[in-house]
Amino acid sequence: MALRTSATLRREPAAPWRWAAVGALLGALLATAVWAPARWLADGLHSATGGQLQLRDARGTVWNGSAAVVLASGAGGEDRVALPGRMQWQLRPAWLGVRGQLELACCTQGPLGFSAGPAGAGGLRLAWDDGRSRWPAAMLTGLGAPWNTLKLDGLLDLQTRGFVLRWSQGQLAMEGRAVLDAAGLSSSLSTLRPMGSYRLVLDGGPSPSLLLTTTDGALRLSGSGRWTGRAMRFGGEASAAPGSEDALANLLNIMGRREGARSIINLG
Repeated sequence: MALRTSATLRREPAAPWRWAAVGALLGALLATAVWAPARWLADGLHSATGGQLQLRDARGTVWNGSAAVVLASGAGGEDRVALPGRMQWQLRPAWLGVRGQLELACCTQGPLGFSAGPAGAGGLRLAWDDGRSRWPAAMLTGLGAPWNTLKLDGLLDLQTRGFVLRWSQGQLAMEGRAVLDAAGLSSSLSTLRPMGSYRLVLDGGPSPSLLLTTTDGALRLSGSGRWTGRAMRFGGEASAAPGSEDALANLLNIMGRREGARSIINLG
């Protein structure tokens, strides 16, 4: 008789309150995911970047929100640069990842699209749509040395084509191309304004390469580099056009090792 009672109990359907509890829990989880506040995203970025990338006064949700963007570096993040206006973003779930758009009135001609998701075991893939944006060179100060010493002014015109970043096992791989045109640059270390305009071309692939050339100006820069997966190894040189040596002497002394009229630059 006891065995029959036990079998009967096992066959009985779950009490209605149990299904109600499960439904309420699933509903709460779904509501949390949909209406997660934007500050959660801001806190996550702050933690992941050590406070170097900050979203201030975040409003809205993780999926649709806006915030002021601040770059901060140095001990305690004292070198802070805020981009003009506010950044707006949209995120949507996609297959094994998210699809998103970023827009800043100060710097983008339209929304910058991207997709992000896992890549391999524990890796991450970030793919940018082909696009163009223009940024103030002063934002580089927020990246720390050597930019917080140079304190550059000017415009940075960035174009991407098939540009993809992959992080896996502590290494960063790149695909596609990114071209940065730095126009009318000047520095607090020189009285010459502007010093010149320059182009940086980053080509991804098995051995990503970087090429620096001067397009105009008295400060002449050139060089090339290779990305090793963990660091950029770059070699180049800087020099002054005839008649500009005195105005650029202090800057050339800081940029690299002096060899006569040239400053030799080695990074990585």
